[in-house]
Amino acid sequence: MVMPQKPLLIVVAGPTASGKTNVAIQLAKHFSAEILSADSRQIYKELSIGTAKPTVAELSQAHHFFINHISIHQSYDVGKYRQEVMFVLERTFKFKNIAVMVGGTGLYIRAVCNGLDEFPPIEKSVSDFVRQNFEQHGIAWLQTELKKLDKRYFEQVDVNNPMRLIRALEVCLSSEKPFSSFHQQPKNELPFDVIKIGLQLPRAELYERINERVLQMMQHGLEEEARKYFHNRALQALQTVGYTEMFDFFDGKITKETAIKLIQQNTRHYAKRQMTWLNKEPDLLGMDAHNVAAIIQFIETKIKN
Repeated sequence: MVMPQKPLLIVVAGPTASGKTNVAIQLAKHFSAEILSADSRQIYKELSIGTAKPTVAELSQAHHFFINHISIHQSYDVGKYRQEVMFVLERTFKFKNIAVMVGGTGLYIRAVCNGLDEFPPIEKSVSDFVRQNFEQHGIAWLQTELKKLDKRYFEQVDVNNPMRLIRALEVCLSSEKPFSSFHQQPKNELPFDVIKIGLQLPRAELYERINERVLQMMQHGLEEEARKYFHNRALQALQTVGYTEMFDFFDGKITKETAIKLIQQNTRHYAKRQMTWLNKEPDLLGMDAHNVAAIIQFIETKIKN
């Protein structure tokens, strides 16, 4: 096994249901590395089924960080995530030269690999305006306004996450510039190298895996998990695919069958946005999600060179 002289972070990114967990575990076992999750939903202790969290058996195969990390009742943001990741990596690289980061939350991955952007201060009047319109008109208003002000970011963001949409709109309105323009600032050099792998699957296969995964979630108790936290539905952690649809079912707005179809549809849409992000990410190599041996060979070749 080839080992780098300088610490190396291997990033395994990809759309939901593309097999990231399996690939990351295989890489961790091969390189004797630890795994850092870059998933903004699996970070919550209470949410397991709807977030497709790794199983107990999978978690036992390698040491994982940032899985079951915080409660849905705690506030958390990308700045806190990056701070904690950099602390873990600093400690990890004292004993091991390789670490693996895996997840589909592009914002988390960019924060670690590129640093954080400097955003303008948000005036209270702007924040009040955005949040009042959200309360009156719902998430559709946020989506419409952001698409008008920053189509580029709209095509990348999880459009079902109101907190992300609110933040982007606040920046757009306060600065009179697109939110995405702040993602182009010069970044500090990292104390470690990064190799970014983007897992790829044929779209038809990916969508079939998504549809099947949702059915498995229902069989494993997604309805019960969502009902358990129904009274917490206003929390940011629960404003996400899989839970919001079930909440509408509990409210009597839709049938269970419709909720399941909507979860499948919205998850496919989310995967499409993730793929859009992957295609635009610099220095990220797309590789066959089924061929872990080729991924390992590519990484070892990069290390040698």
